[in-house]
Formats: sequence, structure tokens, C-alpha cells
Amino acid sequence: MEAVAKPISEPSGETGIKPSTEPKPWYRVLYVQVIIAVLLGVMIGYFAPVYGRSLKPLGDGFIKLVKMMIAPIIFCTVVHGIASVGDLRKLGRVGIKSLVYFELVSTLALILGLIVVNVFRPGDGITPPGETYHASQEEFDSSRKYGEKAKTTNEVEFVLNIIPTSFLGAFVSGELLQVLFVAMLTAFALSSMGDRGKPILNAIEQIGSMFFVVMGMVVKLAPIGALGAMGYAVGAHGVGALGQLAWLMVGFYLTSGLFVVFVLGGISAFCGFSVFRFLAYIKDELLLVLGTSSSETAMPRLIEKMERLGCSKSTVGLVVPTGYSFNLDGTNIYMTMAAVFLAQATNTHLTLWQQVSLLLVAMLTSKGASGVTGAGFVTLAATLQAVPGIPIESLGLLLGIDRFMSECRALTNFIGNGVATVAISRWEGEVTAKQLQEGLGQ
Repeated sequence: MEAVAKPISEPSGETGIKPSTEPKPWYRVLYVQVIIAVLLGVMIGYFAPVYGRSLKPLGDGFIKLVKMMIAPIIFCTVVHGIASVGDLRKLGRVGIKSLVYFELVSTLALILGLIVVNVFRPGDGITPPGETYHASQEEFDSSRKYGEKAKTTNEVEFVLNIIPTSFLGAFVSGELLQVLFVAMLTAFALSSMGDRGKPILNAIEQIGSMFFVVMGMVVKLAPIGALGAMGYAVGAHGVGALGQLAWLMVGFYLTSGLFVVFVLGGISAFCGFSVFRFLAYIKDELLLVLGTSSSETAMPRLIEKMERLGCSKSTVGLVVPTGYSFNLDGTNIYMTMAAVFLAQATNTHLTLWQQVSLLLVAMLTSKGASGVTGAGFVTLAATLQAVPGIPIESLGLLLGIDRFMSECRALTNFIGNGVATVAISRWEGEVTAKQLQEGLGQ
């Protein structure tokens, strides 16, 4: 009989401590605080842009605090989940299902982005017909910087980069795939040790509980991080950056919304639950992602909520961390839309076959893009370099609005990983449709 692993921690709410049954005043609810902070940040950035730009360290500091906790939480979650189950056949089955699911859904995201950008054609008219695009010196320098970063991203180096230079090197670098790799090796070793490995496994469980409590303390600072991030974004780029590129933003947000409602909504309905109820269930985490423009900030809370919904620890521990590298629906939509937009903006004609090759290249370059702000820009640079014709200098066109688009990327990625976890858990028979409906309040 399959052993069912209990969650590392009890439902922790906002603090990592079991929540009180007494309702909190509205001003102490985290998502309300984040909303207020985001609005204040926008106002400060708009009316006092210089001061808004000075708030950047608040957002950067919060992201660093969260990243500090991600690696140990993922390690403890994966090790405890896999080693507690001990059924390697199930783990292999879940792993294969996850990768197949990721590839199918990611391909749908890429295709949807390609269709919408060809229908909307938001890049037409930015460069007058018949003329050649000429980048400013600032755009040229910035684009080359991202291009240099992207040159290190190829298939062989990507695979080799999964192996850390040392066991602890995975935690120092903060690379999720390296942490996942080390955690899986540790879990398999503990499983093979039998009773001798149980004391170590129990210790990892308790350490994991401690990290979740620390993360709950860090998350309390989310409103401050959101205030700094939004104040800087609006102060540095302003609403003027939206002007000519507004159609791309509208198209991207619309496409991501359609993807969530119809693609992820269809998957949810097939699994027996409503995607809208699911969004309401993770609303606190969505606002946290919105305020910080990073899906990593809410990963530990997503893990907790998926376990609370009934998904097994082994499935959650495997699907969520892997999904952060292989199931980036928002990034995939952005990749194809942004690349074709730049072709349109620079009067670069792309044939159907070139767009298909662009899609195939994007399927590779999008793998391993983390949930941190700006990663999508580097993977876009890698995609442009792999598809000749679109000038790399045109990346500068997107610099002003990338911060605003990264929020939508992060939100879509986060929702996609949540739905993927529930779907795979449902297909594994770990949770029934009735349990999901009850858990989501349907």
C-alpha cells in the first residue's frame, strides 16, 4: 500500500503559524496590504518619479529575502515528499506525465501567442514602411547586454548547468534545477537506506517546517517590497513608455487571459473543478506575484495550498519546482508575441516556416527561465539570436514596458503551475473532483 506523506507544515496562512479562528481586521489581511502598497507605489512613481526610483532597493531587498529561502524549502519539500513515498514507479509515472503535460500546454501557449500577434499586428507602423529600423545608442547598448547574457544559453550548457559544482553549490547559486537535482539524489539515497534513513528524514521534515515559518515571516514584508517595486517601475519608465507599444501590452494581457480562461479553464473543467474558484483560492498569492513581478515569491505558499487541497507531497514536490523551469506558459506566450512584434516593428518579413522555426526555438530557449523579473528578456534575446533576420538591437524597443509585461508573465506562469499540479494529482487519483470542489468552496 502506498504510504501517504503528511505535509511538512500545517496550513500556515500568512505567518507560517497555524492561523487563528478569529477573523482579522481588513487592514491586517496580506492581500489588502499588497493592493494598497501597489496603488501607493503607482502614485509615488507617477507624481514623484525621482523619489519612486529611489525605492528600488525595497523591491530588490524583498526579492533577495525570498530567493534566500527558496532553495532550502524546495530541497526539504522534494526530499521529504519522495523519500516518504518510496514508490519509485509512481515517481517515474508522475515525472513522465508532468513532462508530457508541460510540453503540450507550453506548445499551446506558443501557438496562441503566434496567432494573436499575427492577427493584431501591434508592431506595424513603428518603423515607416520601406525604411530600416535604427536603434538609439541606449537601445543598442541595452540590447547587446542581454544578447551577451543569452549567448551562454544553449542546449549542452543548459544540461550541464543542472549539475552543481558541489553539493552545497546548488544552494549557493539558487538555481532551481540544481536544487531539484540534488534533492532527488538525496531522496533516492534515503529511500534506499530503509530504517537507517528515517532519522535523517524526520530531521529534514522538522527543518522544512522551520523554513516555512521563516518564509511566513518574510512574506509579511511583501507590501514593502510591492511598494518599492511599483514605485520604481512607474518612476523609471512612466506611463509614457506605454504609448506606441500599448497594443502589444493589450494583446499580451488579452492572450494570457484567454489562455487562463479557455486552455487552463478547459483542463480544470476536465479535472472537475472551476478555474475561477481556483483563482479565488490562490488570490493572496496572485497579488503577491503582481506586487513583486516574480512568481518565485509565492512558490512556498503555492506548495502549502496545493497540499492543503489534497495533492500528495510527492506530486507537489516534483511538479511545482519542475514546472518553474519547464511549464512557463506566460513566458511562452510572451516569447512568440514579442519576437514577431519586433519583426513587424523593424519591417522584417517572416515567412510561415520562419515563424514555425521561431516557435520550435522558443520551445527550447524558454526552458530554465526562472520566475525572477527579467529572465524572459534574456530568453527572448536567445530566441532572436537563433532566428536570423530580426535585429537584436530591436530589443531596446521593449525595455520601457518589459517591467509591466513581466507581471503578466509571472501571473500566468504561477496559475499554470498551480493548475498543472492539481491536474496531475487528479490523474494520479490522489484527490477526487468532490474533494477539489469542497476545498475550493464550490
